[in-house]
Amino acid sequence: MEKKIIAIIVEDESLAVELLRSYLQSFPQIHIDGEYSDGFSGIMAINSKKPDLVFLDIRLPKISGMELVELIDHKPEIIFTTAYDKFAIRAFEMNAVDYLLKPFSRDRFNTAVQRALERIDGGERLVSAEMMVKDYEIVEQVNRVVVKDKNQIHVIPAEDIYYLEAQDDYVMIHTENKKFLKQKTLKSFESTLDVKAFIRVHRSYIVQIDKISRLELFEKESYHLTLGNGAVVPTSKSGYKKLRTALRF
Repeated sequence: MEKKIIAIIVEDESLAVELLRSYLQSFPQIHIDGEYSDGFSGIMAINSKKPDLVFLDIRLPKISGMELVELIDHKPEIIFTTAYDKFAIRAFEMNAVDYLLKPFSRDRFNTAVQRALERIDGGERLVSAEMMVKDYEIVEQVNRVVVKDKNQIHVIPAEDIYYLEAQDDYVMIHTENKKFLKQKTLKSFESTLDVKAFIRVHRSYIVQIDKISRLELFEKESYHLTLGNGAVVPTSKSGYKKLRTALRF
């Protein structure tokens, strides 16, 4: 007996949902166990239903598809379905099965689903992101950070961030009087935050330029930044050079 594959759809466009349902008729082993039109309900459904496969849009109300993947506890196979090509590298870095650009053909959809079924059956999961995205233009700039803390989800606007601090495989995000821990690398933040607003001043720190209130020499070729909330951040020699360029002094 063929294994039944449980899938859910997280998509806010009814026509897109209808198209997915139509294309999935070619795969009778896949059972659609729900449709969800926003990121929050998608997170709850994935964590409770624990599907094998998720068809996921990126532009969703409340929480985006990318943020959803970062916040879920259960990790299904994911096929992104979107009209935006600029998120492709990040999608494959998250180990997505495929990234379908709307409008996609039935043949293209079938290829993605077959790849997902192979993974579910125990096939190879690790695929080079660079190989998968060779046909996409990639740059994504984030204007907020979403962090899950136990059962709470915090949405932090980028303008509220004072600085970010590397802590092994995590980054501590500091706002005016709060801090949030996120499992992500500092390099990832460096590549996605607005380079005009944020600058890496040390191998372990990124600061928001507008939050700087004072820069002082600490010892030879080493400086300390004081931020608007009173926090003090070390600054390397290379970080100091970047600051001089950014602040034009």
